[in-house]
Amino acid sequence: MSGIEIWDFRSTSGHVSGNDLVGFHVEATDGPIGKVDKLSEEVGARYLVVDTGPWIFGKHVLLPAGTVVRVEQEEKKVYVDRTKDEIKGSPEFDWDQHRTDAGYQERYTGYYGPFYGGPVI
Repeated sequence: MSGIEIWDFRSTSGHVSGNDLVGFHVEATDGPIGKVDKLSEEVGARYLVVDTGPWIFGKHVLLPAGTVVRVEQEEKKVYVDRTKDEIKGSPEFDWDQHRTDAGYQERYTGYYGPFYGGPVI
């Protein structure tokens, strides 16, 4: 492993637990992807749900907290270390299923984990 736990914010990200990121703009390495619609601060399952707006019309994407490299409070921006295509290729996000399906986190770990040296699930 490269030392990045994908379900937790990096200590260098600038995110402070309790600071709400809802409404912040999200920037991939190659441009904007949308706004934070939900922030989960649950231990072992921290993530952002991003409303992609016109970028991927009507779609929401889940980004594990480990993808966040920097939070700029003044700019109200969150910077992630994935490209738009990598984010677009992530597992389909479903509002209801992510609350009731215990396997949702495993699917995202299987997709994002290898980017950070984790095993392919």
